[in-house]
Amino acid sequence: MLSNLFYDAKAHIKGGKKYPQIDGIVTFKETKDGVLVTAKINGLPQSKDKCTGRFFGFHIHEGTSCTGNLSDEFANAKSHLNSPHCPHPFHMGDLPPLLENDGYAYMNVLVNKFKIKDILGRVVIIHDSPDDFTTQPSGISGTKIACGKIVK
Repeated sequence: MLSNLFYDAKAHIKGGKKYPQIDGIVTFKETKDGVLVTAKINGLPQSKDKCTGRFFGFHIHEGTSCTGNLSDEFANAKSHLNSPHCPHPFHMGDLPPLLENDGYAYMNVLVNKFKIKDILGRVVIIHDSPDDFTTQPSGISGTKIACGKIVK
């Protein structure tokens, strides 16, 4: 387990019913230049094409729960975190996509759109398709396949 010396907040990511093998951690470390976001995700669905990996949409959502309903098991994640109401892909919660490599993804990015206090209690979502960074309001990233709540 990571020591609290290395992060200010974290989210344990778990896959939904269709992808229960997805498991990982996203950590958030506040720095003077922004928040360092690090994702380590295992069990992602793999590309059938041996020459490529799959990309997955990856966002912080405004909801505070990884619960939902029959048609969307993470419906209570709600929409992308978007204060102060910027167009996509400049939402506060928009993050770069995850690139799957044999079911594993690692991503490290510095983001200056939020502080830890802005995201505590919110959820991180992995979508089954890549974000197109164009389509409004959220880049047609597809179904939510994994979720984790951001905690101290």
